[in-house]
Amino acid sequence: MIDFSLNRREFIQGTGAALTLSALKTNRLVFAGTASGNLRVGLIGAGWYGKSDLFKLIQVSDVQVVAVCDVDRNHLEEAGKMISERQVSKKVPALYGDYRKMLADHKLDLVLIGTPDHWHARQAIDAMTSGAHLYLQKPVSVDVLEGEAILNTARKYNRKVQIGTQRRSTPHLIDAKERVIDKGLLGKISHVEMCCYYHMRKNGNPPVAPVPDFLDYEMWTGPAPLRPYDGLPHGSWWRTFMEYGNGITGDMCVHMFDAVRWLLQLKWPKRVSATGGIYVQKGGKSNIADTQTAIFEYDELNCVWQHRAWGTPADPDYPWAFIIYGDKGTLKGSVMKYEFIPVGNGDRIVKDVVYEREEFPEDLNEPRIELHTAPATRRHMLNLLSAIENDQLPVADIEEGHISTASCILANLSMQLNRPLAYDPQKRICMDDPEATQLLRRPYRTPWQHPYIR
Repeated sequence: MIDFSLNRREFIQGTGAALTLSALKTNRLVFAGTASGNLRVGLIGAGWYGKSDLFKLIQVSDVQVVAVCDVDRNHLEEAGKMISERQVSKKVPALYGDYRKMLADHKLDLVLIGTPDHWHARQAIDAMTSGAHLYLQKPVSVDVLEGEAILNTARKYNRKVQIGTQRRSTPHLIDAKERVIDKGLLGKISHVEMCCYYHMRKNGNPPVAPVPDFLDYEMWTGPAPLRPYDGLPHGSWWRTFMEYGNGITGDMCVHMFDAVRWLLQLKWPKRVSATGGIYVQKGGKSNIADTQTAIFEYDELNCVWQHRAWGTPADPDYPWAFIIYGDKGTLKGSVMKYEFIPVGNGDRIVKDVVYEREEFPEDLNEPRIELHTAPATRRHMLNLLSAIENDQLPVADIEEGHISTASCILANLSMQLNRPLAYDPQKRICMDDPEATQLLRRPYRTPWQHPYIR
């Protein structure tokens, strides 16, 4: 068992999100802190990524997974079986269709939330109020004031909240921060480009159909508008509708923008503007933009986002990426690698993604696993456990997740209103724009109540 305390400095500094790579390769990861082995854990949202996150936690700590919730009975039963095969106790967790009953029945120390975006705020706040710390998937919310409410609750109850923006715990990007950014190799940085050119926008026309008996569609919809049921919302079908999320910008820009903010130590942008819409893929039901450009403005620095769900990527090696431009060099980064390209003569630095197939052979048998993100997620979990034990903020604290999420939401609102927006996080308004301020809070479907109280 690794003595975690030997590496605690890396967690405190925040640049190294977990144990050193050499330590990881020497042993299977086990968090040796006194608290983590006794943590009682619950999972809300037992689909693909919810289970995948939980399995990474089980790999790094002997937690007790005591309860799981999902509105799809098939997902729920599958998750219960798979968890029992992986956790040390071999126990099948208690299974629930309503997360509120799960929280009421169990005193949970840590809750993982892997539900669709429209559920994140309500479930996060209810879990924290019940006494739990959180691992919350990104984006943290579907409107700006939901994010403010989550942040307020976390600070009020001193809950540690790690957001699933795991680029902050990605080994090769940590290396880029230490070897390129922190050493000033880029010089003065005054432009950033971010992009996603994946063809990820579902755009079908399935017919309205009866709701299957294994799915509680009313509960799945929760506070969102109730769309006619036209097939299982799983498998990213829900992501193609603004009713449940914030489009490709809210899904993919949040990762890259968060990584850039972490690397460059940026907080709230001064102003956000965006243009775009459905320019090409007009034939299906999808109502999210297939094309969008957004600008996040800082002093003498613009961070520019672009996505297209059609055509070819600008650079085939970096279809989902960031590029940071300095007067002394350029840093290209993605989930797969990074490259530092100096201006003039100098040493080029390249580092590829880290895999841990040999250390964690069970990864190879996990359905739909993203092998390239597994090491980062494990480090993210270890960082959260350290934050809980040592009463410190995790590397992807809720405030950071809120800034990244809200900035992407503001880009969508700017595109909708066709004008730039400047958000004041102290007053929680869009400055000099009452119409935009009204859009910072989405209406909830009865009987669900929006968690933000002004």
